[in-house]
Amino acid sequence: MVFNSYTFIVFFIIILILHNLPFTWKVKKINLLLASYIFYAAWNPPFILLLWLSTVVDFFVGRALYTQQNVAKKRLLLVVSLIGNLGMLCFFKYGTFLLDNFTLLVNTLGADFHPAKPNIILPAGISFYTFTTLCYTIDMYHKKSEPVKSMLDFSLFVTFFPHLVAGPIVRPPQLVPQFETERSATKKQLFDGLLLLSLGLFLKVVLADSMLAGPANEMFGAHSTVAALDAWAGVLAFSGQIFFDFAGYSTCAIGVAMCLGFVLPQNFNYPYAATGFSDFWRRWHITLSAWLRDYLYIPLGGNRMGNGRTYINLMLTMLLGGLWHGASWTFVVWGGLHGVYLWIEKLVDDRTGRITALSLSAKKTFMGLLYALFTFFLINITWVFFRADGFTKAWSIFKSMFGMHTGEPVLTTLAIIKVAVIIPVMLVIQWLMRNTKVIDTAYKMPWWLLAIIWSVLLLLLIWSQESSSSFIYFQF
Repeated sequence: MVFNSYTFIVFFIIILILHNLPFTWKVKKINLLLASYIFYAAWNPPFILLLWLSTVVDFFVGRALYTQQNVAKKRLLLVVSLIGNLGMLCFFKYGTFLLDNFTLLVNTLGADFHPAKPNIILPAGISFYTFTTLCYTIDMYHKKSEPVKSMLDFSLFVTFFPHLVAGPIVRPPQLVPQFETERSATKKQLFDGLLLLSLGLFLKVVLADSMLAGPANEMFGAHSTVAALDAWAGVLAFSGQIFFDFAGYSTCAIGVAMCLGFVLPQNFNYPYAATGFSDFWRRWHITLSAWLRDYLYIPLGGNRMGNGRTYINLMLTMLLGGLWHGASWTFVVWGGLHGVYLWIEKLVDDRTGRITALSLSAKKTFMGLLYALFTFFLINITWVFFRADGFTKAWSIFKSMFGMHTGEPVLTTLAIIKVAVIIPVMLVIQWLMRNTKVIDTAYKMPWWLLAIIWSVLLLLLIWSQESSSSFIYFQF
């Protein structure tokens, strides 16, 4: 089930009604848990078994990790959790990728090895709920928080439907305490939540799907070389599409949770207004960036072991972050390119301090704006690897973008106009709002202006009708 469907609207109305009936808090939590399983089962029911297995194993392993005093047994328990979670993730997400690369390697060495292609279906959102349960057991190992007392609360923490399939990636202290006492939305929370849900659906259905998906798909799906204008328009279209799609999902998730009285962490903060790549990763997919920092970069040593080790840790984190996004070498290159950007940025900042100065004074200086545009330009280079189906396609697009060969136009004039209007408007809005929040901005407006804007969003949603496409990050 996806947020951008009439089925979800009916589902959500039923959940809202049940959540506000005079049931006990335990019954309401059971309703939410069952609703979360139904939400996930609407995609592929058998994969609920993976959720159950991950939930049960990590609940008991987490409790044992917290109480175990024997260091060897404690490490063994952590290994059990890591093997269980990462094993499922590797099999379903990377099984075919690993087999293909192993086959290529042994055939290159002279063997004649041609195994049957495995028919592995990727469970929706497996990367997200795997990271959610992993952070719990790792926190229990380090005793960063107390174990969850109730299996019901832990199950709901793992499977709570707003964040289940595509985040935000939540930590136990962010959500579990909210299940311990009864919660229902105040009038303000309900208003804010419905506004965020409307905005998120607008970003996904109208901007990502109706406006930008077409130009991006046509350019990246072209079977011949394309003209430079079309190449740039297609890349910019995808840049906008993936932001509106994923930020739209996160906005919907936060809004839905808020309508039920719960608070989820922010996941996007106007990333295309970033001044530099450290700033970009503080604004793009914030919960993943924080997870990689706390559970990978810092355990590797972070920046505590000298500059050389810091550069290695940065690159390893970004390479694994790229691989997290997809089982393909293009995703690894995408992550590696971001690692190179962070290397260069750190080197320049260590020697001159200019990157930090630009970030601190970005809104006040014209140079800050130029650096933000330069950052956006380089980010678009990385999106080519993220979206292209292989290196041959990526190289062909780069040659078109930078005039290394001429190609045929593949986009209509209307498609190019859409990109030429939407992307600059997006950049301007993100720059102006880079240090504020949507809800805060909404409350500063006169009520009649907010009502007009909200009405326009709803009318455009109705005009666009139901979007049939799932969110891009469901595949991760």
